[in-house]
Amino acid sequence: MSQIDPLPPLRDVIDSHGIAARKSLGQNFLLDLNLTSKIARIAGDLSGCDILEIGPGPGGLTRGLLAEGARKVLAIEKDSRCMAALDEIAQIYPGRLQVINGDALEIDPLQYLTPPIRIAANLPYNVGTELLVRWLTPKEWPPFWTSLTLMFQKEVAERIVAQPGSKAYGRLAILAQWRCDTRIALQLPPEAFSPPPKVHSAVVHLTALPEPRFPADPKKLEQVVARAFNQRRKMLRAALKGVAPDIEDRLIASGIKPTDRAETVGLEQFCALTRNLSAG
Repeated sequence: MSQIDPLPPLRDVIDSHGIAARKSLGQNFLLDLNLTSKIARIAGDLSGCDILEIGPGPGGLTRGLLAEGARKVLAIEKDSRCMAALDEIAQIYPGRLQVINGDALEIDPLQYLTPPIRIAANLPYNVGTELLVRWLTPKEWPPFWTSLTLMFQKEVAERIVAQPGSKAYGRLAILAQWRCDTRIALQLPPEAFSPPPKVHSAVVHLTALPEPRFPADPKKLEQVVARAFNQRRKMLRAALKGVAPDIEDRLIASGIKPTDRAETVGLEQFCALTRNLSAG
C-alpha cells in the first residue's frame, strides 16, 4: 500500500483508538488508503471545492480527500470514539479539516461550507438512502452541491442508475435521474471492508444538472411516483386510483397505457403525467 500521508495505516489507527466498527451505527470501515484515494479522485478536481463527508469513521476517505487536494473537508461523525483519530488528521492538514461530532440528519452543513461544494462519503448503511433523498429533493434547484460521490450497498447503487423494465427501477431511479447524471463508478467486494459486510458495495457518482431533464412539479412527481411504485404489480389505473377521477384519460394523454405497470414507465412519461395532473 502506498503512503498518502505521514499518518499510520488505518488498521493501526483503529487498534490504537479502540474504534471497533459498530453494527448499530451501520459502520463498515474501508481500510485500503489506495482505494479511498481512488474514490476521492472519482469526485473530480477537489482543489477549489469544499467537501461534505458524512460518517468518516477513522478517516480513511477523509485522508484521501485531503491528499487529493480538497480545499476543505467538513466531516460529520456521530461516533465520539472517532474524534481523536480525526483530530490527528486535522493536525497534518492544518485549517483544511473541520470535524463535527453529531447527527448528519440534524446538522445544516451550509453554516460551515463555501461553494462550490461536493459531497463524498462512505455512507453509514442505516441513513444512506434517507440522506440521498434529502439531497435530491431540496426546495430549490440547483442544490447547494455540484456532485455526490457516495458508497452504498450494491443493491442501492443499482436502484439509483436503473432503467425502466429492470427489477431495480423505482422511485430512487426517478428522483436521481430527473435532476442528475448518474453512474456506478466503482464496485467493491465485502473483503475490502472491516468488518466485511454481507453484501457487495458500489460507489455512485451523481452530477447535478442545471435544470431537471423534464419540467414537473417536484412534490407532485414525488407523490405520483411513490404511489405508483408502492403497488408495483398493479396496473397504473389501479395504483393511481384516487389521484384524479379521470386518471385513465390523464394516463393516456401522457403517453401511458392505463394497463402499464410503474416499472415499465419512463421518467419523461412520469413527468408528463405530473404536468397533466397539475393542469387540473
